[in-house]
Amino acid sequence: MELALEFTFEAQLGEPLVPGAGPYGTRMVIPLASGTVKGDRITGTVTGTGGDWALVGPDGWARVDVRGQILTDDGAVILVTYGGVLELNEKVMVAMAAGEGTEFEDQYFRITPRLETGDARYGWVNQTVFIARGRLVGGGVFYEVYRAA
Repeated sequence: MELALEFTFEAQLGEPLVPGAGPYGTRMVIPLASGTVKGDRITGTVTGTGGDWALVGPDGWARVDVRGQILTDDGAVILVTYGGVLELNEKVMVAMAAGEGTEFEDQYFRITPRLETGDARYGWVNQTVFIARGRLVGGGVFYEVYRAA
């Protein structure tokens, strides 16, 4: 199997709401404030309501659970759903506290995006498997999203 870079996805995040510790860890609700998607076949903005219902476990890992929308430059709406894991190591914690970024190799941060649309021009996303690696950027996240070819 080969992986082909399909697009980059950068999202600025809003202030988290923290309901607190529950039976599975500490839940955080983090709004998606804005963002951009850039690729040869998909280019657009992250728009509308959306967020991450992250679960921070006692093991030092965050399990992300994100829902959002991409509005392409040519007017299509693509729904984005992804889960994944983020290693909350020392580099990540320092970067979060300072509002700074990390490099890809600073942490294990992987997601499995699922894209969905009714727009025929982008129908191929409905049958495509994606995987991405992530890193922090000031105030948000940045992903390289790959298509399993």
